Amino acid sequence: MTDYSIMTEQLKALAETDAYYVPLFSNAAAILWEALPDINWAGFYLVRGEQLVLGPFQGKVACVHIRRGAGVCGTAWERDEMQLVPDVHAFPGHIACDGASNSEIVVPIHRDGEVCGVLDIDSPSFGRFSEADREGLEEFVRTLERTVIFSEEAV
Repeated sequence: MTDYSIMTEQLKALAETDAYYVPLFSNAAAILWEALPDINWAGFYLVRGEQLVLGPFQGKVACVHIRRGAGVCGTAWERDEMQLVPDVHAFPGHIACDGASNSEIVVPIHRDGEVCGVLDIDSPSFGRFSEADREGLEEFVRTLERTVIFSEEAV
């Protein structure tokens, strides 16, 4: 079982070193990549205008731009709600950046009450993500929201 409390404490310690979004999101992606079993992508997309733009991540080459409302990430942004998808192939409008991905979880990230990005994690296994993952990743993202510093160019 994944220990999200340790991951969140690691994130807090890294934020004390440098809370600027580039190093913090980069290290957050690395924490997720190392701690979560059975994933093939972990990273961030940041809102820029009417699209999400690829941010720091771990995994294979990824889609660079995602329209608002498109795919799992764009839906999480548009609805401002976490998406836990046990079978991405059954998700209307799924964007297949990596054909090996079969399940996905996406958590919106907020700045000043608005969605400014999303945390996206993919797995090659169907049904990989659980309610425990949902709760742990929500707290992980809330920690990011409380500690991260964005430049005006970031969002």
